[in-house]
Amino acid sequence: MNLIMFLLELLGTVAFSISGAIEAMKKGMDMLGVLVLGIVTAVGGGILRDIIIGILPPTAFQNPRNALLAAGTAFLAFLVGAIITRQQKTVQSNLWNRALLLSDAVGLGAFTVHGIRSTQELSGDAGVALLLFVGVVTGVGGGLLRDIFAGNVPYIFRKHVYATASIAGAVSYLCLEKTGHIGFAAIASLLLVVLLRILAATFQWNLPRVHIQE
Repeated sequence: MNLIMFLLELLGTVAFSISGAIEAMKKGMDMLGVLVLGIVTAVGGGILRDIIIGILPPTAFQNPRNALLAAGTAFLAFLVGAIITRQQKTVQSNLWNRALLLSDAVGLGAFTVHGIRSTQELSGDAGVALLLFVGVVTGVGGGLLRDIFAGNVPYIFRKHVYATASIAGAVSYLCLEKTGHIGFAAIASLLLVVLLRILAATFQWNLPRVHIQE
């Protein structure tokens, strides 16, 4: 189980770093901006999780492994982006949007599950409400900070059942882990989040909203 959680953490870090790097490149940021946004997206949710459950300073500062992995991933994404745009003067935005959607969905699912599991390991008597809250905050926190840094209205407030997918994944994990197959619960919940995000983007699923004209 520790191996699965370790792999989930690495998967989430890489996926979120890619999503941050892509968003930075779409905004026309330079290499430093790409690195910063990649790192912030990858470790932001974990930092918020640690603050909530009382790990100070947060793990990202005690052990910079994930930050270094995020920086390396963002740098590679920047190089790939530079090569593609140099060979193709105009790259279809759909290509970048799909890459952003997939990487963001994987990061969201991986960190939602990892946030719950980390809280369970540190606080064995944590209630369901705390586990759900920390799981969702860990999942959406990196994307939230990415969007704020990039000057966007955060996905969590507007985009294709974003937080709802994280909540569904968190509930799924808490229910499935009761069967005793924790590894299966983690993988199934991750896939559920990814599936919901892709379906929501494909079919334009959104929660109801009210449009008030100025």
